[in-house]
Amino acid sequence: MTKRPSDIPSKPTVQVIERMFTLIDVLASREEAISLKDISEKSGLHPSTAHRILNDLATGRFVDRTQPGSYRLGMRLLELGNLVKGRLNVRDAALAPMRELHALTQQPVSLSVRQGDEIVYIERAFSERSGMQVVRAIGGRAPLHLTSVGKLFLAGDDPQRIRAYVTRTGLQGHTKNSITQLETLERELSRVRQYGQANDNEELELGVRCMAAGVYDDQGKLIAGLSISAPSGRMEDSWLPKLKETARQISETLGHRPGTMA
Repeated sequence: MTKRPSDIPSKPTVQVIERMFTLIDVLASREEAISLKDISEKSGLHPSTAHRILNDLATGRFVDRTQPGSYRLGMRLLELGNLVKGRLNVRDAALAPMRELHALTQQPVSLSVRQGDEIVYIERAFSERSGMQVVRAIGGRAPLHLTSVGKLFLAGDDPQRIRAYVTRTGLQGHTKNSITQLETLERELSRVRQYGQANDNEELELGVRCMAAGVYDDQGKLIAGLSISAPSGRMEDSWLPKLKETARQISETLGHRPGTMA
């Protein structure tokens, strides 16, 4: 069961994590590096305890040691912050256009991003009138090769990375239509590159088809995929131009301009 915000504890239940948060807050309070002595005083932690946790944080690049005994926040926090910012921005930019696209098609519209070998659904627009048996919840995941959005991301990989994906995942199938062979996947990805959109022909769920178009940032990088899902008998090819136009609109809101590709 998903916790409601009121169910989330007001502070961490694991002591070392609470101390880690305290140390990060102390480092965040100063622009310059802080000595271990000052960190210990401000956090209320014994120097040896603070030193041990800071060294672990430094291993993960969450903290930098500028010189022996001095620490500041690390670049990994900036990287993660930019990642979260990008995903929040794309959700903000996408929500209104997604609702318009749903109103046109009366079918679920989803926004997904890549996370490793899977896509993660981060936003959706749908209603009960769609007749869909399966609607992927926000936060849900699915393998790249079984989804229309996942194929968009795989199509952007070079052949070596695609083969590595196949080796890691084994191209496990979910239905009789699932792509489970490298040669078949390569042909499918070639079509994705050619037409600039991707399809899921009942490969993830029997009775459900999807079409997807990419969403790009100001650097021309594919950061998300916009998809329409529908019962197999209701999917209409006439929706594709509007899907692409909606994805283009979201991309332009994020600063993308045609011809700018990463």
